[in-house]
Amino acid sequence: MTFVITGATGFLWLACWLWLYRKPEEHPKVSPSELALIQSDPAEKIASVPWARLFPTKETWAFALAKFLTDPIWWFYLFWLPPYIQKTFNVDMSRSSLPLAVIYLISTVGSVGGGYIPAVFLSRGSSLNVSRKMALLICAVCVLPVLYVPYTTDLWVAVVLIGIAAAAHQGWSANLFTVPSDTFPKAAVASVVGIGGMVGSIGNVLFQKLAGYLVKATNSYTILFLTAGAAYLAAMVVLQILTPKLSPAKVD
Repeated sequence: MTFVITGATGFLWLACWLWLYRKPEEHPKVSPSELALIQSDPAEKIASVPWARLFPTKETWAFALAKFLTDPIWWFYLFWLPPYIQKTFNVDMSRSSLPLAVIYLISTVGSVGGGYIPAVFLSRGSSLNVSRKMALLICAVCVLPVLYVPYTTDLWVAVVLIGIAAAAHQGWSANLFTVPSDTFPKAAVASVVGIGGMVGSIGNVLFQKLAGYLVKATNSYTILFLTAGAAYLAAMVVLQILTPKLSPAKVD
C-alpha cells in the first residue's frame, strides 16, 4: 500500500497541474509586462543537435562529471541512513522514522532556496558565471559539516548535520541542472541533461556497491561520510577547470 498510495498522489498533482497550467500568452494572471519579459529572448534556431556533437564538448563533461561525483551522495543518504542510524544510535527505524523525517524536512529548504542564491548575485550586478559558480560553491561549503558526523555520539547532532548537507545537495542540484541551459542552445539542453543523468546514475551504482563493501570491511560509515563531504568541492574543481567562464558550447 505504501507504493500504491504514494504513486496515486501523483494523480492529485496531475489534476492540479491541468487546472493551473496555461501557456503564458493564455494565462489570465500573466500581466502584459511579464509576458513581454518572457517573450523578450531573441529567436533561436530550433534544430536537433546529434549526440555525436555533444559528447566531445567539455561543457557536456563538466556537467556529467559533476553529476557523477555528487548524485551518488544523495542516494547514499536515501539508501544508507536508515541502517546507519539504527546501528550507530540504536534506533529501531521500524518504530520511529522521526530522524529521517527531520533530515528530509530540512532538505526542502535547499530545494527552494538554492535557486534564490544566484538571483541575489545577479541582482547585484555579478555575471552569470560568477552568480552560478558562487551558488554552487556556497552549497559545496555548506556540505562540509557532514564530515563531523562519524565522530559525534549525539543522534540529533548527526541528524541536523546530515539535514544541512542534504539541503545543500538540493541547492547544488538545482543550480547544477541549470548549467546546461547556461551553456547550450535550447535544442541541446535535454540531451545534455540526459547524458549527465546517465553518467550520474553510473556513479550511483558504483558508489552504492562500494559502500556495501566498505561498511562490511570496516564496520564503519566514516569513509562514506568523508567522501560525502568532499565530493562537492571536487565537482566544483572539475566544473571550474572544464567551464571556467560558462561560455556557450560549440555544437554547430
